[in-house]
Amino acid sequence: MRNFLITTITMGFMLLGGCQSSSTAKLDSPAEAAKPALSEEARQALSKAEADVKEGKIQKSLWTTAEDALKKAQEAAAKGDSAATLKFSQTASDLARLGLMQKTYPLTK
Repeated sequence: MRNFLITTITMGFMLLGGCQSSSTAKLDSPAEAAKPALSEEARQALSKAEADVKEGKIQKSLWTTAEDALKKAQEAAAKGDSAATLKFSQTASDLARLGLMQKTYPLTK
């Protein structure tokens, strides 16, 4: 009888715990919907920066500052900050292109 009572109480707590977690998930949904959207210009700039940095990695001419700027742009995009995304994406693209241009310079002695 004692084992039956302990099992019943344990099952009750497990059921209550399951109900608690499902109601929390429903409350998180409206908060995510309120997140600001990224502008189309910022999305395009970010994708261009990602392509430029990828090309720099392939050519083995990527500057670390370009990679850092891309990470900052991606973080800003995750937050929905279009202005910062544009700024850091442009910086990443510029630095990646400069790294590619530097590779074409003649070697020094």
